[in-house]
Amino acid sequence: MKRVILMALLAMALPLAAFADNSTDFTNSGGTLAGSSAGLSLSGSELIAVDGLGGGGLITGGLGSVSFSTGALATGSLQMGGTFDGGGSFLITGNGTNGVPTGTIFTGSFTGPVTWTLVTLANGTHNYTLTGSITGQWYGTGPSVFGATVQLTINTGKGFFNGSTTISSGDTNIGGTVPEPGTLGLLGTGLVGLAGALHRKLKA
Repeated sequence: MKRVILMALLAMALPLAAFADNSTDFTNSGGTLAGSSAGLSLSGSELIAVDGLGGGGLITGGLGSVSFSTGALATGSLQMGGTFDGGGSFLITGNGTNGVPTGTIFTGSFTGPVTWTLVTLANGTHNYTLTGSITGQWYGTGPSVFGATVQLTINTGKGFFNGSTTISSGDTNIGGTVPEPGTLGLLGTGLVGLAGALHRKLKA
C-alpha cells in the first residue's frame, strides 16, 4: 500500500516538474470540496509533501494545510463540468514539521477561469478534476509569484457531484513557468488515469 501511495505522489510530481523552473511543489490529500453556483471551496485538506521549498528537497508527513475558493460558476454546471471565475483565494500553511515553516507559506488567488471537468471512467463511474492558474506571494510579502494547481476528487460512483465531495489528491506548483491550459488538461487527465489504476490495484 505504501508503495502505491509513493508511486502516486511521484506520478503527480513528475509532470509538474516538467514545466517547473526553480519552483516549489506542494501535494495535498483529503478535505471537503463544497460547491454551488457561487463557487467551489476546499477545506480541511492536509499538506502531505513539499518539494523544493527554499531550494530544499522532498519533505513528507503531516506538514500543514491547503485551502481555496473560486469565483462563481461561469459556464456549464456543477454536475457535468464547466468553468468558474477566477479570484477567490488560495492558501497554503505550514505547521513547523520537518523544517516546514509555521504559518502562511503562500497566499494568493486564481488568475483566470478555473476548469471543472467531469471524467467518466470505463466502468461508468465519475471523477472530477479542478485545474487553474494562481498568483500570490510567499509568506504574504515580496513580489508576485505564479503557479498552477490540479485537484482530483475521489470517485463519486455512478452518481454526480451533489454539492460536496472529498479530494483524493492535489498538486500545486508555485514559482515556475506558468503552464499552458493544455498542459494542465493533460496533467488532469493523467491524474484521472492514475486514480483508475489505483482503484483497480486497491480492489485486487
